[in-house]
Order: sequence, then structure tokens, then C-alpha cells
Amino acid sequence: MKTYRFISLAVLLCTLSLVALAQSNETLIRNATIMTASHGTITNGSILIRDGKIVAVDKADKVKASSNAKVMDATGMYVTPGFIDSHSHTALDSINEGSLSVTAMVRMRDMVDNTNINIYRQLAGGMTLIHQLHGSANAIGGQNNLIKLKWGKSVEEMLIADAPRTIKFALGENPKRRGNPTLPSQSARFPATRMGVEETIREAFTQGREYIKQWDDYEAAKKRGEDVLPPRKDLKLEAMADVLRGKIDIHSHCYRADEIVMLARLCEEFGIKVHTFQHVLEGYKVAPEIKAHGANASILPDWWAYKMEAYDAIPFNAAIMHRRGIVVSIHSDDNEAARRFYQEAGKMMKYGDLSEEEALRLVTLNPAIQLRLDKRVGSIDVGKDADLVIFNGHPFSVYSRPETTMIEGEIYFDRKQDLEMREKIAKEKKDLIEREKRMPGQVQPTLPQPPTIPTEDDLDTHLHGKRNRN
Repeated sequence: MKTYRFISLAVLLCTLSLVALAQSNETLIRNATIMTASHGTITNGSILIRDGKIVAVDKADKVKASSNAKVMDATGMYVTPGFIDSHSHTALDSINEGSLSVTAMVRMRDMVDNTNINIYRQLAGGMTLIHQLHGSANAIGGQNNLIKLKWGKSVEEMLIADAPRTIKFALGENPKRRGNPTLPSQSARFPATRMGVEETIREAFTQGREYIKQWDDYEAAKKRGEDVLPPRKDLKLEAMADVLRGKIDIHSHCYRADEIVMLARLCEEFGIKVHTFQHVLEGYKVAPEIKAHGANASILPDWWAYKMEAYDAIPFNAAIMHRRGIVVSIHSDDNEAARRFYQEAGKMMKYGDLSEEEALRLVTLNPAIQLRLDKRVGSIDVGKDADLVIFNGHPFSVYSRPETTMIEGEIYFDRKQDLEMREKIAKEKKDLIEREKRMPGQVQPTLPQPPTIPTEDDLDTHLHGKRNRN
């Protein structure tokens, strides 16, 4: 009997330990102004996080945590969803395989540099997830990545393993100018016109369709019991086949209205859709056509006139397309713009009178929808990943800044810790320099002295030798 009681007590203690461990994985952010991006703003609200997920979000008096939960007092602060950049080239060692017009076989996941300092800098601006795209040198470029900015983690831990697959297309000047090289070292490559870009994409779709038929015929022959050789594997055509099957989403770089409509019609010929038009500076001109096609739009907020294609851009682009029912997001396409992403969204309240929540969605929920990740990220809702940013003031104020950025409940940027780390590094550097100076036998380098301006006597001596002027 004593033995059974001992075992029961051990089981009870083990259970209590597991409960305490589970409770210790809780974090409570309390007394904040919570901008949910999905169901309005909650004043004096709290968010309960458990095991990296949001388990409660409501008024502070309605959210209860265990006694072991880590509590973060956010009184006077604002909390937003982590920002999502739907068009980024951050942390990629190489983005353009420009040797061919179609390079659907290359993958950006093979080029991620998880030590790139821009990851940390963007965390300091509240960025938590980025869509890493191939460049725009090709009519059809490579396959893209979706990663969370988990600074200090491996590439495998950053990658969203079950994320939808995407591929980069490009229209206009960028893919066609390879056919008109400006430098002697560059070789010409088809296409050299917008017509050629269209034909390049049509040919790739046609080849992909034929590739699908070859494999379908092979599988059918096998089922009939025939002894047949399989078709030759081709990684480029494998990707194109998956585009045509709807397994890979098209994200296309574009500027002009005519080429936007061209790609939409071309895809419709093959029974597919452009998932998201990227940049889409003249989207406001053809917003009804984009909506009818069923595409999204990811835009540059107020960039224009940096090349001929961009001269007709307007800052009201986002508002016009949004009011036509298009899911619109803002992207950075630039490491520096990505550090102040929230300000780029705030501009749209000025250019188009978007509401506060509509502007916030441009960099949170809308890009999550475009990347088919809205069930997991993009807003502060129960069941979603705890990717959150805590601001010291309203996020659309130029005087505000992120204080804390967390991904799946784990803090990856904390401003207080960052400042302490800077002091520590500065002290360590100073100590190393002082220690080096004290090393025995160490020869200190002498800095070259600045040249002196010769006087009249110096010149006279140089020309005639020393003279007795008395």
C-alpha cells in the first residue's frame, strides 16, 4: 500500500510540475492600446500568450493569466501585429539569375544569409515576416521564400516550412533591357521588347502544359500495364507545371497599365491567375480589370519618377485600388524603407483618407492574405502566432518607435537590452584597445604628420643654399 501511495504522490508531483511548466510559458501584455488590424482598437486591453500563440485578447479585466506568467506592463503603449513585407530582398546573397529569360528552377531559399544585419535592424522597426523575392531581370525568375526574422536562428528555423510556394515574374524595362545591353561587357538576350516579354511567358506556359501532358500520358500508360520510359525530368518545367496546376502563386513585378492587363489576359488563356501584382504603379488606371481578374496588389507607397515607367505613379494608388475591392498591401523593396515600415503605411491616411485600421492592414493583415498566411499571422486574434510589436506611442506618429518586437511569443528585439548591449560592446572595445597598448614589446604605429607649409626662408634655402642675410 505504501508503495502505491509513493507512486501516486510521484505522479501527482510530476503532474503539478508539468502544469507549472506549461504556465511558465505564458506571457501577459497588459494595459495596452491594442490595434488588432481585424476587429478594431481595444483601449486598456491585454493579450495572453501561451506557447507562442495568442490565447486571449480583450479588455484588461477580462484576460486572466496564471500566477507564473511573465507580465509585461504596457501602460501608455500601443501593440500592433508584427509587420509583414510582401516584397523584400533582405538577407539574400544574390537575387538575379539574369543569364536566361526563364529561370523558374532556381530557389531563393538556397541563398539566405541569416547573419545579415538588416534582419536585426528591421526587427527594431517591428518587421517580423518577409517575402524574399527573386529579382526582376527575367520575364520568369526564381522561386521565392517566406521567412520569419528570427535573429540568431538557423535558416531552417527561419523558413516557414508549410508556407505556400510563390514565383517571381517581371514585366517591362527590367527583363527587356537585357536584350539591349548598355555596357560592352553585357551580352544581348531575348527579349528586347515588351512584346518579347509577353511571348517569353506564353512560350514557358506552353512548354509547361506540354510537360504536364507528357507525364500524364506516361502515368496513363503505366496504369494500362505498358512498359514505358518516363519523360526526362526538367526542373524549370517542373516549376512551370506547378504554376499551371495552381501549386505556385505568381507574383509579378509590373508598372504600366497595358502590361498589367496583358499578363492578366495571358494567364486567363491558360486557366490561371496572377496572384499578386507587385509595384503596380499604374494599378489605379486599371483597378476594375485587376479586380475582375481576381488579383491582389502590393505597391510602393510614394515612389515615382525614378525611371520612365514610374512617371505616372500617384500616391493615391493604394486608396483607389482599395476602394475598388482589391486587397492592397505596401512593400519596401528596400532595406531602409523596411526599418520604418509603419510610417509608409501611415502616409496612406494622408493620401486617400484611409482609416487608421485600413492603413494598418496595408502592412499586416493584407500582406498575410496575399501570402495565404492570414489564418496564422497578420492580426491580433486568438489562435494566431504571437508576432507582436509594442510601441511607445501611436505607430503612425513620426515621434513613436518600437520598444519590443516578438515572434511567436519570443522577444527578438528589446530596445532597453539593445542600449545595454551597445554600452557593453563599447566598453569591451575600449578595454581591448587599452590592453593592446599595455602589451610588452608592442610597437605603437605612428601616424603620418600633416605636411607643413614652407616659409619664404625655406624656399630660399632650398633654391640657393643657406645665406647670411646680415
